[in-house]
Amino acid sequence: MLTLEEIKKAQARLEPYVYKTPLIRLKNLDQYLHCRVYVKAECMQLTNSFKIRGALNKALQLTPEQLKNGIVTASSGNHGKGVAYAGKMLGVPVTVVIPEHAPKIKLEAVKELGAKVITCEKSQRFVIATKIAEEQQACYIPPFDDYDVMAGQGTAALEILEQLPETTALVSPLGGGGLISGLAVGAKGINHCIKVYGCEPQEFNRYTVSLAAGKPTLIPAGHSIADGIMTMKPGEKNFPIVKQMVDRVCQVKEEFIYKGMKLLLADGKVLAEPTSSIGMGAVLQGLLEFKQEDKVVFFLSGGNVDLSLIQEIDKIKL
Repeated sequence: MLTLEEIKKAQARLEPYVYKTPLIRLKNLDQYLHCRVYVKAECMQLTNSFKIRGALNKALQLTPEQLKNGIVTASSGNHGKGVAYAGKMLGVPVTVVIPEHAPKIKLEAVKELGAKVITCEKSQRFVIATKIAEEQQACYIPPFDDYDVMAGQGTAALEILEQLPETTALVSPLGGGGLISGLAVGAKGINHCIKVYGCEPQEFNRYTVSLAAGKPTLIPAGHSIADGIMTMKPGEKNFPIVKQMVDRVCQVKEEFIYKGMKLLLADGKVLAEPTSSIGMGAVLQGLLEFKQEDKVVFFLSGGNVDLSLIQEIDKIKL
């Protein structure tokens, strides 16, 4: 199971390799989000995403025997980049299965790190990746449904609580559940009073549907600007943690994800990918409300932004 102790072990394991990213106070956003706004800038992390934490924590624990045939993973982009970096560091080949419509910047970044990229329809990426791993007898590193991956992601929560011990709430993107599982166990393991909120696109509301059903439930394929969290089903290991430890799951409309990104860029002067902005979108949509004195940390999950998006964002009215 995922525990605070495992997250602390992951933090010690990762310390020589990953950045302790800044926690930035963005006073300009207080008037829009009605709280004291802080952002955990994982967009400035190595590989420009928090995903390196989980990927590397898993890879560093693999034996030479496990690594001899390389590593395989499925990803929407950022996890693939993290695994590709880990493979390059360890000197083993990596194959990444990515949706064919993933942002070009993410596809190219994975290739530049020396990984083999296979594109497919997004609903098939996990099936294809696990099949390749079996055929090649390679090690499969899941993007979220794995305790070592979750522990790696949870190291960000330990940093946040070191940087801002009086944190009131954490607001996080929610895809398969790897990030928010780690954040919730890490943060609440230190301070059980902290609220943890997960934000998923309305077009990919797999946790809203699954929590109502009481079990991980597959949703139909859709599309969202938040390409980093377009997973169609919660992880089997993630779901019980989210059910028990996440205080609320919000469904955010596409227009408010755009608005969150514009607010972060225009007034916060921080460029992060749409997935990172979904938490701010949830507040702008009225799904989350805070007191003016609350110290709220919005988790900026990644910074691998297709710059063509900026022209679209510029047209959005706040």
